[in-house]
Order: sequence, then C-alpha cells, then structure tokens
Amino acid sequence: MRRHAYAPANTLPGLLQRGRGLGALMAAEDPSSAADLVHGCIRWEWRWDTTVDERHRYLARLVRDLDLPLQPVVDLLSADEDACERATRVLELLALSGSAEAREALRSHVADGEHWLAVLESVADRWPAEWWDDLADTARARLARGGEPTPWAKVWAHWGIEVPAAARGPERPDPLTGLSGAALLELLADPAEPDARKTDALAVLHGRDPEPALVPLVPALGTADGEFPLPLLPAVVRDLGPRAMPAARDWAVSGTPWLSRLGHEVLARHGEEQDAPALVADLERDWVERTWCGPMHTARGLARLGPAAADAVSLLRRFWLQTPHSYERPAYLAALAAISPAGTAEAYTESLWDCERDARLLGVAHAPDRPHVRERLAALRDDPMEATEVANAAGARLAGLTSEASDRE
Repeated sequence: MRRHAYAPANTLPGLLQRGRGLGALMAAEDPSSAADLVHGCIRWEWRWDTTVDERHRYLARLVRDLDLPLQPVVDLLSADEDACERATRVLELLALSGSAEAREALRSHVADGEHWLAVLESVADRWPAEWWDDLADTARARLARGGEPTPWAKVWAHWGIEVPAAARGPERPDPLTGLSGAALLELLADPAEPDARKTDALAVLHGRDPEPALVPLVPALGTADGEFPLPLLPAVVRDLGPRAMPAARDWAVSGTPWLSRLGHEVLARHGEEQDAPALVADLERDWVERTWCGPMHTARGLARLGPAAADAVSLLRRFWLQTPHSYERPAYLAALAAISPAGTAEAYTESLWDCERDARLLGVAHAPDRPHVRERLAALRDDPMEATEVANAAGARLAGLTSEASDRE
C-alpha cells in the first residue's frame, strides 16, 4: 500500500518517491546510502495513481546502475500480490538488461512460488518466448492443482491451453438508441426523469455528432445529491468542443463545485487570453488544496495561451517540483517552456533521468547540447530497458547533434 506521507520534495527520499530525475542523479553519488531508499520504493507503493504513474523502469535502472543487491527485490516475490507485482516488473527489466539472477528468480517463482500465475503471465508478455517456453509442463502441472489464469494472457494461447472466459449475460438493447437528438434532449430536460435514464441518454449522445442544444441543460445535469455531474456528462461536453464556450465561463464561477470544475476544463481546452486569470486561479486553488490529479489539464490550457499566462509560472514550477503524481509532471514542464522558457534547460536535462516516458521524451528533444547530455542520450539509445520510442528519439537526437558538430568543423 502507498504511504501517504511523502518525504519533502527537496530530499533524496522525496525525490525517489516521486520518480524525479534528480533523485537518480543524487543516488548515484552515494549508492550505499541510497540502497535502502531504493529498495523501500519497491517494497512500498508510492505511485499516486498506479494505473498511469510509471516507476518500474526508473527503479530497475537504479538497482542496476547503483549495483544494488538483488535479494531484497527477489524476496518481495513472496510478499503480497501488489509487492510481488512491483518486484516482478523490476526483475523483468533487469533480466532484459542482462541479469541472469533476475531471470532465474522469476523462473523459479513460476515453479514454486505462490504468485506463479501472475508472474508467468507477466514475463510471457515482456520476455522473448525462448526464456519461458520450457515452463509449459510446469505450468500445466500447477494448473491441474488449481488456479485462475487470465483468459487473454498470451501464454495460454501460445501453449494451446484453453482458458474459458467468464460467462457474460445477453446484452439488452437500449430502448433510447432509436430516439432522435431532440427527444433525448427533451428527456434530459425533464426533472421527473430518473438519473439512470438521463445517464442512458447521455451514453447515446456520446456516440453521436455533438448536440449544441445540450449546453443550456448542463447545469441541471448533476446527481440528485448535487455532488457530481451525471456519469458521461463531462465526456459529452468534451464532444461539444468550443461549442461549450462561452457558457463555460459562467459554469466556472458557479457555486456548484462539479459545474465549476467542468467549466474550468472547457476553459483549459478552448479558452482565450481573457480566460488566463480564471485558469491561474484554478491552478492556485489546486495548489492550496494539494489536488494532484487534474492540474495538468489546466497547465495544458495555460500553455496554449503562452506568455499571456505568465502569472502561472511560479505555480507551474511548484507543481513540477513537488507533485507525487509523476504522470502529470511532463505537462507542467511543457507549460513552463511555452509560457516562459528561461530556466527550463536544467529541468529538461534532469528529465532525461525521469521515471516518466513523456518526461524523458521532452528531455531528449530539448536538453541543451552538453557532454553529459550526449552521454545520457547514448545510454538511453542503447539501454535494453528503455521504451522503444524513447530509445529511437535519443538515437535520432544524438545523430543530429553529431551531424551539426561535423558541419561546423
């Protein structure tokens, strides 16, 4: 589970917990002192959002580059399911990078470990088939003793083992699909209609061309308790694009929290220079309330406005430095560069060591041409752990810098 009390962002523990590039650089200065911190970041869950925040490659690189002992990671395979999953992903990458110890640890767990199914299905997705194909008999024997394999995991089809999918009930036709847009809007406008039917109507609208006549109905389409928009309403409003302007300006200053959030989302996507103060105020509220999920959308809106959003620079830098939600960090750096690029060179350089692929891509594209930057580009290009997109981009940037240097000579 995640420990919610993150260490300060200007300390080594805080940097490692957030997956910051500076954390990797500082850890490399004293690997022995960083060992427990790195192992702790694998042992405990520090991602703010486990569905999108990346850490496995960052942590695997730290284990490899700092030459840390592997046994504390291997031991986690026998811990709970979540810890085993984190250890598996790190060990998979280390094996791809040449660690025979990591490779054998995962293969041994398939033979004898508690979480063998999850480990096998994971390595089969990420390793060459010849690394796990000989485990077929072991897997069949263990399946015979029980277990619930995942139907869509590729390993079972590869071995010709049939895994029945969970039974699904018959799909019932939606009676609203035959209604015209006008009829659906009439239903949405009727206060006597239950939320469930209105949600069904929004689902139908979401699959059709936008209905601008929905705009005046939006403020009334919250849940009965007034706490949230009806499900799918934000998606349908996004479908409207700039047609939701200028009504979104009124939504943004409404006293209804969900409607205000929706209004700011539209302003971020389609607002103009006159909307910069409202977006900056929204970002400031998020900072005061420590709202880590979502400010990146405001940042992208401010980036569209460029220098007109100069009042946001301090806030954007604070979010970039301190957010634990690493998935959002690249948006803050991109916004800073669009609004006030002075001072971003060091941030781009640090991003070459960041946990997030999109952050590394920003670093690859924009880090200044310096010797240590070239060294890092070459390392990313040649690293078996690296995402293909980043490795290719690093190779292309390095080739371009080399060509430019040759031309100058």
